Amino acid sequence: MPKNRRVRLKLFTSIGETHVPSLTGLFPGANWMERETFDFYGVLFTGHPNLKRILNMDEMNYFPMRKEYPLEDAKRDDKDNTMFGR
Repeated sequence: MPKNRRVRLKLFTSIGETHVPSLTGLFPGANWMERETFDFYGVLFTGHPNLKRILNMDEMNYFPMRKEYPLEDAKRDDKDNTMFGR
């Protein structure tokens, strides 16, 4: 980029429909960024050549940056909820 201009693409989508087109055909460097976005947020990039987890374990059934996972195990019997103000 001779004039040092930057390009930023923003796309707004609903939590239920997370399919967006991939940019790896135009910009091969987007490969890693799209895989990272899928790994942490669960965005599915249509047309991506190798969309799989790269930083988290394959066994994870949730996406950590969505914060949809339970914070504590509700079935634990070794703690007393009265000590935590509940």
